[in-house]
Amino acid sequence: MARRAVIDVGTNSVKVLVADISGGSVIPVWETGQQTRLGRGFYESHRLQAEPIAATAEAVARFARHAGEHGAAQVRVVATSAVRDALNRDELIGAILRASGLMTEVITGDTEAHWGFLGVTTDPDLAGRRLLIVDVGGGSTELILGMAGRVAYRRSFPLGSVRLHERFPTGDPPIREELVRVRTWLRGFLDAEVAEGLSGAMTEFGRPERVLGVGGTTAILALMQAGVDGFDRGLVERARFPMSILREWVEALWLETLEERRRRRGLPSERADVIPFGVVIYEALMERFELGELSVSTRGLRFGALLEDADGS
Repeated sequence: MARRAVIDVGTNSVKVLVADISGGSVIPVWETGQQTRLGRGFYESHRLQAEPIAATAEAVARFARHAGEHGAAQVRVVATSAVRDALNRDELIGAILRASGLMTEVITGDTEAHWGFLGVTTDPDLAGRRLLIVDVGGGSTELILGMAGRVAYRRSFPLGSVRLHERFPTGDPPIREELVRVRTWLRGFLDAEVAEGLSGAMTEFGRPERVLGVGGTTAILALMQAGVDGFDRGLVERARFPMSILREWVEALWLETLEERRRRRGLPSERADVIPFGVVIYEALMERFELGELSVSTRGLRFGALLEDADGS
């Protein structure tokens, strides 16, 4: 059994997982995250800004030290959407190297989707089921349809909570017309970019037995529904969101002020501005493809990255 760590540098947050790896099992030892909003101000210029670069490098260095204190023999740093799209990605990579001594792997959207599926299926209850995994991040959304090692559809799209937040700035509170505008844009995006490929895959491969959201948006939604502040893996993974409940959450979050959202139990205050955008992306996907019910997995990219690292691939 080997103890390893992965630090995931995303558009919205930096997250770390320390886990013991044995065969195909990933046993979490310690995990946490920090919002550094690396994608703040990014989508106008496609350049990462100096302040979030510095905050991100500092978070990576701190998490690397803590990973060592938790016994990790190896620490891997991977970066996703905003970094792979950035014109000045080398500035971030250099800042992380200076702060932590670690090199950063900038992974493709296809690799991000692959690791997401691999990570979710480390759960033995899901390994033999036909799954659609939906990972809505800050800058990209990954969709993976597959079962038991066979992936029928895997794509990454330039769609995320931070990206959408910056594209559609709203009032405080947002007005209903702003929600209508975002929903309309999302329907158009899904029709143009997603529908043909995903619908075709579901026709050929079969519709999913379970639809699983991974990442911060669905975990936070589960905690808000339960009305608890601390992370509880079992509680999060028991959460279920039928379409009617998901729509109620969209309506509630979109019509609240920022301060009202910040007071919600289970919602970290620094995520209060982007959570409505993440939830409405899930609503749009579930509605467009008539998927019925959304479940939640706490496993995903970081679990998959540790397995790939263990395999030496």
